[in-house]
Amino acid sequence: MARPEKVVVDASVALKWYVAENWTEEALQMVDDYQKGKIDIASVTLMPFEVLNALRYAQGTNIMELQKVARSLEKLCLDLHQLEGQLSMRTMENALRYGITIYDSSYLSLGETQDAEVYTADMGLLRKTPETRLKPISSYLPRS
Repeated sequence: MARPEKVVVDASVALKWYVAENWTEEALQMVDDYQKGKIDIASVTLMPFEVLNALRYAQGTNIMELQKVARSLEKLCLDLHQLEGQLSMRTMENALRYGITIYDSSYLSLGETQDAEVYTADMGLLRKTPETRLKPISSYLPRS
């Protein structure tokens, strides 16, 4: 059996798994496809921290909700990558090339090193990185 397609998600997409916003439906479809074995989802080890931090500052979020999300992210068993080796070098290069943060660059660079499409909901990041592997989450289509 062929290996499933690998996609990379940044924190802006993962956050939509827990907060109803624009493009939440596409983000949830991606998780559904992952759970059905149609795709593999990769990210950087920073992603859960970014998701939890965004939720921590969302109005009305309490400790129980944060703990629930932390357990949920852990149970997904995503393919999380450390910032080391080729990924580290590419991350620094892309951050300087596109004038973006190391955080944002790590997701883009993971896609490059894994030969995978990278999905984001960060429109500002998409504008700064034209003609790269970055795609808006709004363009995600269910896998068959």
